[in-house]
Amino acid sequence: MPPPPADRRPFVCGLVLGAGGSKRLGRPKQLLDYGDGTLLGHVVDVARDCRFDQTIVAIGGFADEVRESLEGSAAEVVVNEAYGAGCSSSIAAALAALDPRCDVLVLMLGDQPGVSADTVAGLLSGRGDAPLAVCRYDDGRGHPIAFDRDVFGALADLHGDKGVWRLLDQRAGDVAEVPIAGPIPLDVDTPEDYRAVLDELAPR
Repeated sequence: MPPPPADRRPFVCGLVLGAGGSKRLGRPKQLLDYGDGTLLGHVVDVARDCRFDQTIVAIGGFADEVRESLEGSAAEVVVNEAYGAGCSSSIAAALAALDPRCDVLVLMLGDQPGVSADTVAGLLSGRGDAPLAVCRYDDGRGHPIAFDRDVFGALADLHGDKGVWRLLDQRAGDVAEVPIAGPIPLDVDTPEDYRAVLDELAPR
């Protein structure tokens, strides 16, 4: 599919994955205190600051409580009943709610509060016309990841937690690695991870 005309700004959508069951943490990580709100709420606020044309949050584990915590946000909430099947199932659920005008989808992790709107802006400005773009941090590749609409069909067919990374490997020639200064932002899977992201938040 051809890119949008040069005189039209791309229609960019954001997808925040927040459907995990928090098995390793032992409590809903989406609802952990972070800053003035919750961990997931912070990432949704970052997505708001990115000024996406559409923002979708995929939830699943602890859906009622998580949905309530997101009341007042402008994000569209999609419940993935099959969240136990991994992140790919949340992506598929969100794609069904995606605005048909979407040219580019930016995938963000709801448990990765260290990603900023500047990170997303750098990814989008550095991707060129690549079908897929991933952040290249000082210590490796990481989220967020951007997908051109030509890749949406492949995204819908993914399976499991690592489906996105397998797709990047399979389509390596189509992937732009956009340099982003600093280490890969921490994501919260364990109590130790949570303490670490709180330490990063604390004033120095």
